[in-house]
Amino acid sequence: MERLASAQTPPGIGESWRPALSAEFGEPYFKELMNFVSEEREHHVVYPPDEHIFTWTQTCDIRDVKVVILGQNPYHNPDEAHGLCFSVKRPVPPPRSLQNIYKELLSDIDGFQHPGHGDLTGWANQGVLLLNAALTTRKGKSNTHKGEGWESFTDAVVQWLSNNMEGLVFMLWGVEAKRKGASIDTNRHHVLQAAHPSPLSARRGFFGCQHFSRANELLKKSGKSPIDWKAL
Repeated sequence: MERLASAQTPPGIGESWRPALSAEFGEPYFKELMNFVSEEREHHVVYPPDEHIFTWTQTCDIRDVKVVILGQNPYHNPDEAHGLCFSVKRPVPPPRSLQNIYKELLSDIDGFQHPGHGDLTGWANQGVLLLNAALTTRKGKSNTHKGEGWESFTDAVVQWLSNNMEGLVFMLWGVEAKRKGASIDTNRHHVLQAAHPSPLSARRGFFGCQHFSRANELLKKSGKSPIDWKAL
């Protein structure tokens, strides 16, 4: 059984996540999804590259997760997506949604300064899970892999965390994130909701939400160490 599970596990999955997600890897939908992504790569440029699809499992041990930020779709421009939602690799300039996240941090967290880049790995290393609903997309086209199976997989990730962890803080920004977080056990976890930080909606409830300071207050109440949002 262990050999079978290992054979089904896609490359790049962090070791700590394999036992929790191994049941998904054997599901028909996941096999079809992996075949779909492979076929897409044969005919199109797909982001992020294979080795970065599961960066979120490599940078954050499953038992170290403290905060979950749910995104929608990987960035679709060259050299941007690297497997962490809202994050871009250096030296790519931060996209507009991330710029708005930084604006909120400037008003919410004392001493926060714009880091001059868009790489959020420093948060992931502290236990912030940066998870998109879909984990791949075609170059230049947003949401092209929506509805192909990734949502079922990432729903399973959220469900496992909800069922097996205690005192997590989920940040749900926008309608899609709220829908994805509908199954979270609010008796075990904290759920913070706001508008999406995109330029189209940030002024309708994202700016001023104070999710970052509120998350730290909730973590401390749960006996967990706060996130150093300035450590980027």
